[in-house]
Amino acid sequence: MGNGVGRAGVGFLYPGFSAEDDYPAIERMLGEVRLPVVHTTMREDAHRVDALLDIGGPDVLAEGARELRALGVEAAVWACTSGSFVFGWDGAAAQVAGVQEAAGVPASSTSFAFVNAARRLSLQRVAVAATYPADVAERFVAFLAHAGIEVVALSCRGIVTAAEVGTLGRAEVLDFVAANDHPAAEAVLVPDTALHTVSWLGELEDRVGKPVLTANQVSVWEGLRLAGRTPSHPGLGTLFTTKEGPQHGPIG
Repeated sequence: MGNGVGRAGVGFLYPGFSAEDDYPAIERMLGEVRLPVVHTTMREDAHRVDALLDIGGPDVLAEGARELRALGVEAAVWACTSGSFVFGWDGAAAQVAGVQEAAGVPASSTSFAFVNAARRLSLQRVAVAATYPADVAERFVAFLAHAGIEVVALSCRGIVTAAEVGTLGRAEVLDFVAANDHPAAEAVLVPDTALHTVSWLGELEDRVGKPVLTANQVSVWEGLRLAGRTPSHPGLGTLFTTKEGPQHGPIG
């Protein structure tokens, strides 16, 4: 449970429905914090720039953030990678500031979670296994470059809708990530909160022999970090077994 009376752990704003069950799965693994999810409006399910700008619009996020505020959460995360990095670095920062104001607690997004997780693990070169179309995935590469993280290999599966991404199963996810690793990469990043990965993080890391950072995993880690919590679990990958003190602000 939360640190304070009536607190409800770390809250997540999640667009539509696809792999939101990753959050209760992590909640069950950790067993010590609640991870409530508020579903935000998705007027069109499409990994297309114009649709993503609407999905991550300030009106949509403010409405969801106010719901999290009513739950008394300790931190809030906009759990949509493409719906944050598509705004660019400054736009994504402004987006987070809006969520923080509406929720009344420290806030972040999955895009910044990837950056902070990479910094926590001292990663400089990564491979990206993206389910998105190429034009969207390239914006994630640019976002990482702004933080000084080099993408040595980018693969794009070209899936347009989150609903379709959410149907990919264990074997497909394991094969996709393994096929798109690169010898020069220190880790593989998998940037789509619509993709189920949480139940297979240990297998993913065993398969590629290096850290794997996935969207729902880093989103939870980021929210816990902002709330000053440091739970660990071996089933949640290297990120959740790297010991450092709680940090409430940006890393690096």
